Amino acid sequence: MKRFLLIPALALFVQHASAFCGFYVAKADAKLFNDRSEVILVRDGQRTILTMSNDFKGNVKDFAMVVPVPVVLQRDDIKVVERRVFDALDAYSAPRLVEYYDENPCQPMILMDAVQETAAPMANGMVRQRMEREAKDKGVTIEARYTVGEYDILILSATESVGLKDWLIANGYRIPETAHEVLDPYIRSNLKFFVVKVDMARMEPGGYNLLRPLQIRFDSHKFMLPIRPGMANSNGSQDMIVHAFTRTGRVECVIYRTVKVPTDRNIPLFVKQRFGAFYKDLFARAHRREGRNAVLLEYAWTVTPSFNGMKCDPCVGPPPMPREFALAGADWGQQGGNTFYTRLHVRYGRDRFPQDLVFQVTPNTEHFQARYVLTHPAQGDLTCSEGQDYLENLYYRRHRELEELNALTGWDIEKHRAYANEVKGRLSPEKRNRMEAPGLPFTWPGGTQGPMLIALVAAVLLLLSSLAFRKRIRTA
Repeated sequence: MKRFLLIPALALFVQHASAFCGFYVAKADAKLFNDRSEVILVRDGQRTILTMSNDFKGNVKDFAMVVPVPVVLQRDDIKVVERRVFDALDAYSAPRLVEYYDENPCQPMILMDAVQETAAPMANGMVRQRMEREAKDKGVTIEARYTVGEYDILILSATESVGLKDWLIANGYRIPETAHEVLDPYIRSNLKFFVVKVDMARMEPGGYNLLRPLQIRFDSHKFMLPIRPGMANSNGSQDMIVHAFTRTGRVECVIYRTVKVPTDRNIPLFVKQRFGAFYKDLFARAHRREGRNAVLLEYAWTVTPSFNGMKCDPCVGPPPMPREFALAGADWGQQGGNTFYTRLHVRYGRDRFPQDLVFQVTPNTEHFQARYVLTHPAQGDLTCSEGQDYLENLYYRRHRELEELNALTGWDIEKHRAYANEVKGRLSPEKRNRMEAPGLPFTWPGGTQGPMLIALVAAVLLLLSSLAFRKRIRTA
């Protein structure tokens, strides 16, 4: 499949026995989302370091990437990095499912915390002259050319978008015929173009089975990600995970709202086997609720190596090492400088994201993570008075967990009534007979909630009231 790429192809309160005592169960990493890409974005003063990892599918000889940049990049401003940097960051910051265990009130117990590259030879002189002559005829200027690892890279400027598109297609760059529509605004803004394709002869001897991420750095007062070129051949939405690093605090979007995904919610135990589907539906519902044009925050934390404290609750695994932050471009952490990590999830399409992503660095250092909680019931004998009170509370808690699941994902929960009702079997007959069964929210097929029914009833009552009022007027 050929793709034109730019970044991408361009509650309930949980009672803890002690702080940070949860056990990590599962994570919802970027691989859950099919049409997605990841970028690492480092902002330090006026300097931006952008690392791009693409989920390109198909023959790599068809790969092409065009990234608008504010300046002509020098050879030292471009390099390839290993994919493991993205893997480490994604695993560490991904939304996670955690589990806690209730203490048996009839048998108190103590809970323990569980807590190298060389420049390739220059192209043949005659071929280069021909390329530059053809480029000039179409209003395109080749500002610089480099070979970096398995990639051939050009830095271009252009006077008009159709000529740039035609020149790229004529020189073997697989981009869509409609590319000029998204290139034109960048040309009018006097931006340059970082253009990439793969040299198969260098890729295969290097043993690279997958395209390695590319990293570029430049100075500019603008702090942005150009996403519109990535929509050139996409009719639907795309997902992008942004791992952002600063010295001060959170990275937030300026043009579009930055909102938190729902977090710290207690959900039923049976979600453990379906956590991937759960988070995909939760994200889709939150995305729709925010109007499909918001940037969602999934993680924000101080990750300075010398920071004396937890960086998650609980952690999926050990935090990325300082050298991995340095590979991402946040190299000041190796000298003990403060490092703040923000993970943003963007689902974008032409209809809701007409402008590129513009960011700002904020002083906000509030910690946040997308976390969903399973709480296992106490085990053992619960016939004591405190145990019976506990079971009564557990019965109502499980109903609330079902309601939370329905609110987060829209899942039909009518078929899960047994999840709460089975607790009743452990209650004494006297206590069980005194209990009132809480009503679950009415659920229409497909997950639509009781508010629709309420709105329908209200509309009918309003109509009946209006008809009765008109009848009284005619009678008078």
